[in-house]
Amino acid sequence: MCRPAAALLAVLAASLCCGAMDQPLNSRPIIGVLAQESRKNEQATRGFSYIAASYVKYLEAAGARVVPVRVNLTEEEYTKIFNSINGLLLPGGSSNLLTSQYSRAAKILYNLALKANDASDYFPVWGTCLGFEQLTVLTAKKHLLTLTDTHAVALPLNFTRRARSSRLFRSFPKDVLRSLTEENITANFHKWSLSTKNFSANPTLKKFYKVLSTNHDGKQEFISTMEAYRYPIYGVLWHPEKNPFEWVDKPGMIHSTAATRVAFYSASFFVSEAMKNNHSFPSREEEERALIYNFCPVFRGMDSVFVQSYYFD
Repeated sequence: MCRPAAALLAVLAASLCCGAMDQPLNSRPIIGVLAQESRKNEQATRGFSYIAASYVKYLEAAGARVVPVRVNLTEEEYTKIFNSINGLLLPGGSSNLLTSQYSRAAKILYNLALKANDASDYFPVWGTCLGFEQLTVLTAKKHLLTLTDTHAVALPLNFTRRARSSRLFRSFPKDVLRSLTEENITANFHKWSLSTKNFSANPTLKKFYKVLSTNHDGKQEFISTMEAYRYPIYGVLWHPEKNPFEWVDKPGMIHSTAATRVAFYSASFFVSEAMKNNHSFPSREEEERALIYNFCPVFRGMDSVFVQSYYFD
């Protein structure tokens, strides 16, 4: 007797799933963190570009190593780096989303990630704050962000019905999820947001991203967490890395146990995604030359939004 087509598809899907699970995970993941231009008054004395050290610590605490991805590289150089790393983090900061070197590099790497995933080469991308905003611009191919009153404030997340079944949140412990919805523990340091109105009005964004949480600044609702439907691409407008690693005395900086656990579980999730990728450097020597360990972080002071930063020429 022939099985119904739906049953055959279910069997095939199960076998493909099992096959993917049988593939060994990469226990030595390396994640690229994109740099961005330094402020003009720092470029001459410290370096043309920088990476906040909190992003490096955030990933290392979850079991990954980090390679700084500098701006001002050629497309060929970005392709070589992409084929050597296992994931990409687009960090927060302050760069023009359309004209900066940060945006140019992000676009090249984003397109490489789409192409790789379409070819069954699993490659995750994570955007935090500015990185979240950059993802929306890259996907929509236009700037749809609006100004919000969201600088230096901690908020709870308003989960959508899809959040708990999402790839990102479904592995979080229940008490951590409860803290996220009931406590002010997500650090917001942004002035631009993607309103739910603008998201809903853009068919490209709606088709690409699943909204996992929203927030409200008192005037308008905006999207605070999202993940792509077909790709391992994730965006958080809030800053999980600040909870354990940034110490400027400002509203929005929360160092409670619950806030620190949120940082750990979000980083652990992304690192687990990077473990599904098997890119590698051509040699151990090239890998060692590329790692962040070759650079020393600079202490910027306890009153700085970034306690430490790495600088690059």
